[in-house]
Amino acid sequence: MKKIFITGISTEVGKTLVSAIVTEALNSDYWKPIQAGELEHSDTDKVKEMITNKKSIFHPNSYALKTPMSPHASAKIDGIEINLKKIIPPKTTNTLVIEGAGGLLVPLNKKETILDIIAPDYKIIVVSRHYLGSINHTLLTIQLLQQKGYNPSIIFSGAMLPTTEDIIKNMTGAPVIGRINEEPEINKKVVKTYANLFKEKLSLL
Repeated sequence: MKKIFITGISTEVGKTLVSAIVTEALNSDYWKPIQAGELEHSDTDKVKEMITNKKSIFHPNSYALKTPMSPHASAKIDGIEINLKKIIPPKTTNTLVIEGAGGLLVPLNKKETILDIIAPDYKIIVVSRHYLGSINHTLLTIQLLQQKGYNPSIIFSGAMLPTTEDIIKNMTGAPVIGRINEEPEINKKVVKTYANLFKEKLSLL
């Protein structure tokens, strides 16, 4: 079973949209280990709403925290501490798309971060959204993953910025799956369009 971990260079960069696109493209299962806030309309709910295939199974969160904050802080408000031993990937014979929370070094407790739940055999997609400072955040994210022995791929998000995308590609050598434009509306049709566009490269991960 192939596991594809979706991480971002920051929060609100498009991880959930990318997760939906990858899930749709590969007819994969989806799992978000840690949801912090928005429990009434979670990222799992959003991905469900954006795909059309009937094969995907949506697995429950290991932790569903009430407050939209860093997981370590949200867990403290709920009176618990996140234990990595309780973050167990669901059993499935299908490809599994795993959506992270925020970036790689978002703390889960006093010692561990999102990076600590990424297993050595996971394939990783980094979502890089264009904003002032995004080059630095992207380079730091990718270089950290490469230092840990991973070979991350990139999906860019936002209007085309060739100078930004070129320097990131040149300095990291990371393969680029594609770019998601600044779409006026996100719906099943848009997700399906990108799923078809990215499917070939995603199948090679």
